[in-house]
Amino acid sequence: MIKAKYSKKTFKFKSPSGTSRGILTEKHAWFIKLWDTEKPDVIGIGECSIIPGLSPDFSNFEEYESRLDLLTNDLSLDLTNWPSIKFGLETAQLDLENGGKQIIFNNAFTKGEIQIPINGLIWMGTERFMLNQIEEKLQSGFSTIKMKIGAIDFETEIKLLRLIRERYDSSEITLRVDANGAFSNKEALDKLKELSELDIHSIEQPIKQGQTKEMRKLCAITPLDIALDEELIGVNSIDEKTNLLSDIKPQYIILKPSLHGGISGTREWINIANSQSIPWWITSALESNIGLNAICQLAAEYNNPLPQGLGTGSLYKNNIDSDLEVKNGFIFKKN
Repeated sequence: MIKAKYSKKTFKFKSPSGTSRGILTEKHAWFIKLWDTEKPDVIGIGECSIIPGLSPDFSNFEEYESRLDLLTNDLSLDLTNWPSIKFGLETAQLDLENGGKQIIFNNAFTKGEIQIPINGLIWMGTERFMLNQIEEKLQSGFSTIKMKIGAIDFETEIKLLRLIRERYDSSEITLRVDANGAFSNKEALDKLKELSELDIHSIEQPIKQGQTKEMRKLCAITPLDIALDEELIGVNSIDEKTNLLSDIKPQYIILKPSLHGGISGTREWINIANSQSIPWWITSALESNIGLNAICQLAAEYNNPLPQGLGTGSLYKNNIDSDLEVKNGFIFKKN
């Protein structure tokens, strides 16, 4: 008989991290543990990770933990509208099936045979703070950098991107930007044109989600490739996913298992995107090393040459010990 319980942990950021939803100093996560009563020493663990204001299944702690209480008594509970919990449960189930050794997928990454290319993430903040981060990532060997924009004034952000381009052309450094829906519909195209002059690879979610008509128009005429992110949140059925992508026709999609339907939901998105020839990559949603490990293993199930968004393991003072390592723009398992 499979039993379940959960526990909560609060992770502390090494330094305050600016996002479009404010400054983050701590991060809450819940860990689901599963075990078979006949083999109580073998435990599967999965992480339920939320970002307030972004996670569709989190409004308050009481409601969230109430759902977790229900789940521990009924593992067949419908989690369609609870993607972060679904991701935690699926991870724990796969971990348990594979012997409770944090092996979610027994693939080349898990065995330490391959490395996954990743982008270096630049957090929002003052010009000096962001410039320091850029220098650090370049010195660390990253060839793809993702910069969050929309928190400080646009001209300052353009200035920072221009400084990078003056030193490194697009053959040396790939630049991605993430607007988190910060542009208004009226100004979006002009800003995309200005960004495109700097050889930007792509922009995530330039306008707010839920504006299908406007996003479709923008993707059709944009001078800069657009990647959907928040747009995919809350789109759960295969038909809805298929219709959304065929309607908007984005240049890319970005997948976060904790936001986009857990492991199984992410696989659905990938299958649909592949069928429509839409490239994609996977990004962590500020998970601790438990969740990050699972997402890395999921990403390694696919032969995707694009750099993934998996460089968040060093964010916390009190992260869980891990055999994951980031070096020269790659993440891999240490032997």
